[in-house]
Formats: sequence, structure tokens, C-alpha cells
Amino acid sequence: MEENNVVEEVTTTTEVVEEVTEQKNNKNFTRRPKKEFSKKTREPQKKLLEEKVISITRVTKVTKGGRHFRFAATMVVGDGKGLVGIGTGKSMEVPEAIKKGIQAANKNLVKVSIADGRTIYHEQTGKCGRAKVLLKPAKEGTGIIAGGAARAVLEIAGIKDIVSKSLGANTKVNVAKATLEALQSQRTAEHVAELRGKKREEL
Repeated sequence: MEENNVVEEVTTTTEVVEEVTEQKNNKNFTRRPKKEFSKKTREPQKKLLEEKVISITRVTKVTKGGRHFRFAATMVVGDGKGLVGIGTGKSMEVPEAIKKGIQAANKNLVKVSIADGRTIYHEQTGKCGRAKVLLKPAKEGTGIIAGGAARAVLEIAGIKDIVSKSLGANTKVNVAKATLEALQSQRTAEHVAELRGKKREEL
């Protein structure tokens, strides 16, 4: 009986092999299509905020072991539509200091009001330390009449027509912060009317 079982198992396996070979020889036999693995190409993300360098300075720390040099980078970031921020980063290398400065500026973003999408509403003065910056609105087509750190902040903020004057110290970091303070102090007509408890037309 055991010999008969063995013979039957052998015959069944040979029959299976014959069926497979017949299917391979048959032209109508269709194989399952192989799975195609497509590599996903990552598109580079567009930067939402523009970046500008205000100043890069070398900082020296004197210790018992000698002098240790680091770099301090002050950056300004913004979207050109009223969103702007200033930040400072320090590191042993310039690229790393710039990267840290951008991260700090992103944490300090503020929204400033822009009149007609090009200038400011009224004359304003900003102060930071010994730096003092005067901003005045200008007619369309005037452009940005400013220099150095003040110009970088105004361009990133999205202002197109303005006149500025530095009245105090010329320290770049303080001038930039004074410019941002002057922009933040702008009051719209709606804000003034709300403070006075009136409508805009009544002003």
C-alpha cells in the first residue's frame, strides 16, 4: 500500500510540471505584469519669505586659552506684503550664523500696514539705542530713498515709495530695528476712527 501511495504522489507531481510547461509553451498564456516602481521626484519648495543680510561682524572672546572668534549675522526676512522680521545668529562659521539669523528672524515676524500697497500712511520716527530714523510717505514713482540697513528693511517689507533719514547713530542693527519700530507705529484711518469712536467718513 505504501508503494502505491508513493507512485501516486510521483504521478501527480509530474502532471503538475507538465501543465506548467504546456502553459509556458501556449501563446495565449498571460503572465501577471510586473509591478513598476516609480521613483517620486521631489520638487524643490519655493521660499515663501525673502532674506537679506543687514550685517556680518566678527566677535572676539578672550579667555585664558587665547582668543576665540565667532561671527554674528543680522538678517531681515519678509514676504514683500507687510510681513517682516529681524533676527541675529552667532556661530563659528558665517553660513551657520546666517542660518541661525534667519531662524531668529522667522520667530520675530510682525505685520506692518502699507498704504495703497506702496507707501506709509503718515510721517513717523523710530528709535533704538542711539539710532533714530525718520520715515515720510512719498508720491507714486518716487522709489525707496534710503540707504544701508533701513533700505533692506523697507524693501523686504514691500514698501515701494518712501523717504527716510537717519538722525542718530549709524549702527546697522539699531538702524534696522528703529526702521521696523517706525513701521509698526503706523496707524490706519480705520484704527484712528475706532479709537475716537467715529466712522472713517467723519474724520
